[in-house]
Amino acid sequence: SQYQFIAVSTVGERSNVGLIRLNRPQVLNALSSGLMAEVVQALADFDGNGGIAATVITGEGKAFAAGADIKEMTARSFAGLVTGKFRSNFAALQSTKPLIAAVNGYAFGGGCELAMYADIIIASERAKFGQPEIKIGLIPGAGGTQRLTKAIGKSRTMEMVLTGDSIGAQEAEKCGLVSRVVPAESLLSEAIKTGEAIGRNSKITVAIAKAAVDASLETTLRQGLSTEARLFQTTFATKDRVEGMAAFVEKRAPQFSDE
Repeated sequence: SQYQFIAVSTVGERSNVGLIRLNRPQVLNALSSGLMAEVVQALADFDGNGGIAATVITGEGKAFAAGADIKEMTARSFAGLVTGKFRSNFAALQSTKPLIAAVNGYAFGGGCELAMYADIIIASERAKFGQPEIKIGLIPGAGGTQRLTKAIGKSRTMEMVLTGDSIGAQEAEKCGLVSRVVPAESLLSEAIKTGEAIGRNSKITVAIAKAAVDASLETTLRQGLSTEARLFQTTFATKDRVEGMAAFVEKRAPQFSDE
């Protein structure tokens, strides 16, 4: 494989779901810059692959990712961070296709931030989420203070960020951080099933819908509604909208062409 720190494959009955496994179990899949660069590359490859409907990202072993590679970070300086690549790997993460994080164990620090970058988080009952950076004199630096607040609110985020304490899967579900909690043994199959369910819809409409939901995190309600209205109108320019409506009226399954 061209990858050293991750394992990449296509899965699902129609092989239309991309799978990225973080594969440094001996260090709990610590997010070294080498591993992050590979994740960025794999996501870009799946994004550019017309046959892929959605991507699942998970961890090998008992962690999703237990944070940044502290050994690597210890050597860093303020100047090095300003000019260096560590943050830029997170900033370079890009997926126009839905990304599903299947969180199998610890998602701490950068691991929690990577999970929150995904569009949907499905958690194993063994999953644990936390931003423990404060315990080593840091704050979350790849979205933790921002995405977590948007997901679970200010009070809960402050408690997690200021104490560094983690929460379990059930609590993560209760506060809205994850979509659902599933038994550990069915985590991957559930995540892949979700990718396949997305894959039964028009790829172009899925991309438009994802963009609409993403916009809600960036804007006021009024701007968001205006964006949604424009994107809703856009769907009327697609062949798939014509096909979807015709199939509904004719009581048959739609044959989407992704146009």
